[in-house]
Amino acid sequence: MLGRLCGSGADSRVGYLEMENITGLLKVRVIRGVNLAIRDIGRRSSDPYVTLSLGHQKVKTRVVHRNCNPEWNEELTLCATNSDLTIHLAVFDHDTFSADDKMGEAEIDIKPYLKCYNNLSGMMAREVGKGEKEGALVSTVQPTKQNCLARESRIVWKKGKLVQEMSLALREVECGDVDIEIELKAGAF
Repeated sequence: MLGRLCGSGADSRVGYLEMENITGLLKVRVIRGVNLAIRDIGRRSSDPYVTLSLGHQKVKTRVVHRNCNPEWNEELTLCATNSDLTIHLAVFDHDTFSADDKMGEAEIDIKPYLKCYNNLSGMMAREVGKGEKEGALVSTVQPTKQNCLARESRIVWKKGKLVQEMSLALREVECGDVDIEIELKAGAF
């Protein structure tokens, strides 16, 4: 049986997924890039955009021209399945007449977020609905050599939703971080 088509953003290419394997919609808010690498040497700048990949799904932000500290503030949506636990993030410099230049990449491990979501969402959602726990810190995730965190990541209740705030240190590049937030919307079908 074919399921719902998932993936949304400035550009999204995905396939159909089996409905029984879908956990929910994973919203990734790509907030900003900080100190991204210069790829347009003559202009001492870059034209960055971000792509997210999860399984066969791929979405991307818009291009921010001539800016190594871009503000995207874009929400991209992917279908999360039980087996998809890592999102691949890549930053590229858009080029008109040649292939886009890679500006770094990072892996987003959503297991800590899903653990908090599964353990706390029912109990806390009732309390947040009453306005008692808005802004409450639920958990933190420390940077390690295995994850791409630039600094401590916080999992908090924000506007009645469980959100993980992350600053990702890009790999395979000389410099750059990307700030994001993730949120799972379970049972969105």
